[in-house]
Amino acid sequence: MTIKREQAITELLKIDIRTSADLQQLKRKLAKKHQTTILRHSEILKAMEKIEDVDLAPGLRRLLRKRAVRTLSGIAPVAVLTKPWPCPGKCVYCPTEKNVPQSYLSNEPAVMRAIREGFDPYKQVQSRLRALEANGHEPNKIELIVIGGTWSVLPVKYKYWFISNCFKAANNFKSEIRNPKSETNSKFKKINSKPTLEQLKQQLLEEQKRNEKAKYKIIGITLETRPDYINEQELLQMRELGCTRVEIGVQAIDDKILKKNKRGHDVAAIASATKLLKDSGFKVTYHIMPGLPGSTPARDLIMFKRLFSDERFQPDQIKFYPTVVTRGSLLYCWWKQGEYKPYSNAVLRKLIIECKKIVPPHIRIIRLIRDIPGDSIVAGNTITNLRQVLEQEGVKCDCIRCREIKDGKINRYSFRVTRYSASAGAEYFIEAVGKDKRTLFGFCRLRLAKNNLWGAALIRELHVYGELVSIGKNKIIQHAGIGKRLMKKAEELAQKNNFEKMAVISGVGARGYYRKLDYHLEGSYMIKNLLKFK
Repeated sequence: MTIKREQAITELLKIDIRTSADLQQLKRKLAKKHQTTILRHSEILKAMEKIEDVDLAPGLRRLLRKRAVRTLSGIAPVAVLTKPWPCPGKCVYCPTEKNVPQSYLSNEPAVMRAIREGFDPYKQVQSRLRALEANGHEPNKIELIVIGGTWSVLPVKYKYWFISNCFKAANNFKSEIRNPKSETNSKFKKINSKPTLEQLKQQLLEEQKRNEKAKYKIIGITLETRPDYINEQELLQMRELGCTRVEIGVQAIDDKILKKNKRGHDVAAIASATKLLKDSGFKVTYHIMPGLPGSTPARDLIMFKRLFSDERFQPDQIKFYPTVVTRGSLLYCWWKQGEYKPYSNAVLRKLIIECKKIVPPHIRIIRLIRDIPGDSIVAGNTITNLRQVLEQEGVKCDCIRCREIKDGKINRYSFRVTRYSASAGAEYFIEAVGKDKRTLFGFCRLRLAKNNLWGAALIRELHVYGELVSIGKNKIIQHAGIGKRLMKKAEELAQKNNFEKMAVISGVGARGYYRKLDYHLEGSYMIKNLLKFK
């Protein structure tokens, strides 16, 4: 950094800046004064980190943080892509591109990052953590999101190798901002080319144990697969790897539509997979595809309503992946022949608004649009920032994402419990809400169903919202005792319903938290004997 830029940053840090507009105006003024280019957010942040006063300009830190919404939910999402592998599906809408996992495109942001790192899990995790920190985030609590198609068909040894090295990358990571000379980009040492499965499992176990006390903890792992590949053995393996959430490609809950699109499974498989997942404590995310061949906007809305009226489904989270036409798919041929016409932007927009109106408060809509670059879309929706467009128009719903506190401040709150039937069990959504009875500070998902491995009540998710902060710095919402009180409420409900044990599907990096609440590790779950604490 030149002396001129250092002088400009020093001057900037002496000024009380309240808004993004003020920051941009000051940066332009300083660039002109010191005869240099406009300061980058990342270099200002690096300069701030070198100053020992950790409380320096917290407001400025938030203004400098790029895409702050990424960590306002309390965790840092880190997406990693598996290497290309043959997919068992023959879906008409999936593009097929050489050297890219089935259904993905080489110009998608996550795919481009993976290709740049040679699909190496260690390098992908470390480069993502460096990028998050460079943009002002503090990714001490990581949600690892593994994408790449059908996880279940990958070779078993590859799965353990892949996840083990994701944990190793988090365990070995050193902040470049605070340690500019650290070897965060050192050459990755590949494991023995022919390790046994037991050796790989042992390596994974060692890295998981390290991660329990690491600075950069993996507190959740998401895997994506097909409903017809979910069985008890697969779920036991997923738990051994540390998985806490599973995304399944549901697409539509209509057998005729699934058959027309050559999906390869029926609605019964979706219902069966959902029940197995919930009875093992997993969070369940559905991928939904409005506009598939054979459907209509009216039919799509009926299916969407059925997701929450039929107890066989009831997902926890939803990703909308509106059907678009891309080259390399059978759907592209149908479109060229005039056999398929996608929804227009206006029709899709209206449909999603209607869907949002009926989303229950215990559901989180993760995505409204898949992150496909516009130049890859031959036909179909081209509004890639639809969520932002709808927000600017004032379109809201009661889903978790629309209600979470984000960067607001904690105030008085109360607890609210919603009970609903799902997959032959009772689900309790316990939430801490603000004075307006809408703003969400945190929640807990409790499942009461006798037919699981332990005959225990299940905590499928515990989440307290608020800004992601480093350990040792000013505590914000996550550390206000809400999580502990939510757990207490769940335990009381379990005891009231004659359950003697509680099992938590804890992420590896969150085990320490549950130990403080008198839970202990049994297999891959945190267990508490409720009779001892009655």
